[in-house]
Amino acid sequence: MASSYRAKVVRLHEFGGPEVLRLDEVEIAPPGPGEALIRVAAIGLNRIEAVYRAGHFGAVRFPAKIGYEAAGIVEAVGPGVRDFAPGDRVAALFGLSMEEYGTYGELILYPAARLTKIADSQSLIEAAASWMQYGTAYGLVEAASIGQGDAVVVTAASSSVGIAAIQVASDHGAVPIAITRGRGKAERLRANGAAHVIVSGEEDAPARIREITGGKGARILFDAVGGTPLASLLQALQPEGIAIVYGMLGGYSVDLPLPPLMMANLTLRGWAADMLIARDDKRAALIAYVNAGLASARLRPVIAQSFPLARIAEAHRYLESNTQIGKIVVTTGSVDA
Repeated sequence: MASSYRAKVVRLHEFGGPEVLRLDEVEIAPPGPGEALIRVAAIGLNRIEAVYRAGHFGAVRFPAKIGYEAAGIVEAVGPGVRDFAPGDRVAALFGLSMEEYGTYGELILYPAARLTKIADSQSLIEAAASWMQYGTAYGLVEAASIGQGDAVVVTAASSSVGIAAIQVASDHGAVPIAITRGRGKAERLRANGAAHVIVSGEEDAPARIREITGGKGARILFDAVGGTPLASLLQALQPEGIAIVYGMLGGYSVDLPLPPLMMANLTLRGWAADMLIARDDKRAALIAYVNAGLASARLRPVIAQSFPLARIAEAHRYLESNTQIGKIVVTTGSVDA
């Protein structure tokens, strides 16, 4: 094992827009106890990384790493690592401190307990585009016990998580109802499994949900938006329905009328898959679920666009444009993806 390694890594030296993402050549120590050194092939981008980059997570020690997930090849393992060996194809699971374990780089150190092996049939690009989105969409299983025939409303449906939620709903025999702001994405959403598409910029979304469900209302709302739209969509849930909020695209707070919540015995709960993945038993169940779905092709990551690592700032601008459908991936060129 080498005494140290050199690699290009994306770091923040200040908070700000995409332009603050700097590609630095740094020295990386060999893996310590319980760690693996990963030669990264591909990185999956997530909106939370743009929030972190802008400084909304609070203070960090600069220069700081960034990134929540990646896929590549194990280069070396540290003491005590028995489940992985050099040459293994792996994906890095999300949920760790980006400042400490950021994934934007040619080489990264990562706790072996937060890695999963990936099937030979899946490319490293697809693996980098899988875990955050399906881990989040797994909230439909873990928090809502999704079942056959359930009407499931998915907001921000063209996002990677939105498409993952549509696929998870379809896999369970549920009826995915996608909400998108513009008609330009409607056909692509239908092609990716949405049973119904509501264009919120042109239609009354709660009224359309009631129409689609024959007046019954949806059982599940899987919501990335929050804000004012959340308050109105609660009125489109059936009695004892559940609203799962996992994002704040519409704002950090909501003025919520209580009568619809109370009179229909609704459940409103937050969802952060990071807490689930921190538990050994829950993490194992998630890995088994996602790997089975990927192996059978019931779950199929949709790649919006791929960028080389040198164009990371451009990739972040595209991330924040809200024009993509599916996952944005960045490739390092250090491993065949």
